[in-house]
Parts: sequence; C-alpha cells; structure tokens
Amino acid sequence: MGATRIASIFIISTLIIAGLYLGKNILIPLILATIIWFIIREIRQLIRKVPFFRAYFPSWLENLIASITLFAIISVVLGVIVSNIQTLSIKLPYYQSNVEQILIQIEELFQLDLQQDLKTLGATMDLSKLVSIAFTMVSNLFGNIFIVLIYILFMLIEESGFHHKLRAIYQVTAERKKILGILNKIDHSIGKYLLLKTFVSVLTGVLSFIILLVFGIETPFFWAFLIFVLNYIPTIGSLVATLFPTLFALLQFGDWYPAIWILLLVGMVQMIVGNYIEPLVMGNSLNISSLVVILALSFWGALWGITGMLLSVPITVILAILFAEFPSTRNIALMLSEKGNLKR
Repeated sequence: MGATRIASIFIISTLIIAGLYLGKNILIPLILATIIWFIIREIRQLIRKVPFFRAYFPSWLENLIASITLFAIISVVLGVIVSNIQTLSIKLPYYQSNVEQILIQIEELFQLDLQQDLKTLGATMDLSKLVSIAFTMVSNLFGNIFIVLIYILFMLIEESGFHHKLRAIYQVTAERKKILGILNKIDHSIGKYLLLKTFVSVLTGVLSFIILLVFGIETPFFWAFLIFVLNYIPTIGSLVATLFPTLFALLQFGDWYPAIWILLLVGMVQMIVGNYIEPLVMGNSLNISSLVVILALSFWGALWGITGMLLSVPITVILAILFAEFPSTRNIALMLSEKGNLKR
C-alpha cells in the first residue's frame, strides 16, 4: 500500500469521523427513527401472522396499528418516568443525612479519621444532581422525539413506493436482486436483533422491578426502566444497571444490608439472563466478534455519548453486512465476524 493511498484513507476517515461528530444532532434522531421503524415493521409482521388481519387489513392500516401500539407504550412509559423523576427530586434531599451515616460506618469499619471529610462532604454534596443527571439521560433519549416522529412518518410513506424507485434505478434484474438481497439481510438482522434484545431487556427489567418492589425501593419503575435501557449497552451496561439501584438502596436506607441484597439479586438476574437466556434466545444471529462489539461501544460512545453506546451494535451489524457484499471490503467483514465465517 503506497503512502499516497494511506494518506487518502487517513484524510477520508478523519473527515467521516468529523462529519459524524458535527452532524450528530441530525444523525442521531435519524438513526433512532430508523430503529423505531424496524420495530414497527416487526410488530406489523406479528399482526400479519393473524389470518383475520392478513385477509382484511391493508398495509397502511397495519402500519397505523403498529405505530399507535408502539407510541402508546412509549407515551405511557415516558409519563411514568417523568412522574418517578419528580418523586425522586422531592425525596432525595431527605436521604442527605444517610450519606454521613454511611461514611461514619466506613470510618468505624476501616478505622479511618473522616471527620473533616464529613464536614466538607456535608457542605458540598447535593444529591439533587443525581436527579439532574437522570433527567438529562432521559431527555437525551426522548428530547428529539418530534423530529423522530417526523422521520418515521415519512419513512412509512416512502416505504410503499420504495420498490418502484428501486426498479427505476436498477433496471437490470440481477443488480436489483443483489441490492434487494443486501437490504433484506439488513432488515432481517437488525429486526431480529431489536426484537430479541428488547424481549431480553424487558425480561431483565421486569424481574428487577419485582425485586426492587419487594425491598421497598423508592420509584422502582424508574430503576427498572434504567436497567431496561442500559441492557442495550453490551457488557458494561448490565454492570452499571446493577450498581445504580444498589447505590440508591444504600442512600435510601442508610444501611448496607438492603444494598447488598439488591446487588446480589439484581446481579443474579443480570447473570442468568445475560449468560443463559440471552444466548439461548439470540444464538449467533449477529455474527459479530466480542472484541469488535467492545471497540464499537467505545468508538460510538466517544462520538455520541450514551446514545452512541445504545446504537453501537445495530450500526456495526449494518456495516458488517454491507462490507460482506462487496469484494473490496469483504476482508473487513471477515475481521468483524465472530469466527471468520460470513454465513448467516
């Protein structure tokens, strides 16, 4: 590889990364809309499995039912989350004294002198910042909801005429079939991933909600929803999702025992679902190397923050499928694959 080609690759890569970073306010809502569009398509496929709907319901009505179902769920969840955050903002200041109590227990356990630190901490710590961070996270996910809805609306409108446009662009049947094959692979892989990952995340969230409810944790739905969302982030998501309710239990009760139980039980749910149920349900549907998943998580997280982490796997799967379809980039797809096999 010549120096000129290396320089060209470096310059193009730099421009692409800069474009992704600078254009994130446009690209993130577009990708979120695309993912929701995939979910709507999956719901529509489930509707079509019912003979009555398949026989008497036109495509536009199936889209309408799927869209209303999905957005009704999102609206209800968002309303409950906002209510939970408001409850937390009221109750968190009452837990301020528990911070000092916890630190005193640490002082007694490890024989440390933390009196001066306690005074400083008591003067400076503001637990309401935790509510602000949580609200910012929810706002980042749903802040551009209007733009996302507009994107989805036009995607559903354009979907009906897409094949006509494709036939006009690729008049040669072989070329058109190849493009349709690529698009079908993307549709199948991403749709299957989103459906199964959502099922696994819901299962994890529901089981965690039951545990938190039994232990009397404040706003258990909020923490269960946080676990549900973070479960989309590979590897580190489940760890962070376990630590959040554990730390809050420590703050709420000012005692180590409830927090330890929360850590053990929620961690056990994450371990069982992540190590046994998820591989059983999802199998090898993504065919992406674990190292690639971690690198993608780091790359997209650095570019787009938490939202980038959530989107890292779907984006990587799309790129791997595209690379596999062209001879010049096939080797890249092989490197991204789990075992050097591109068969799906």
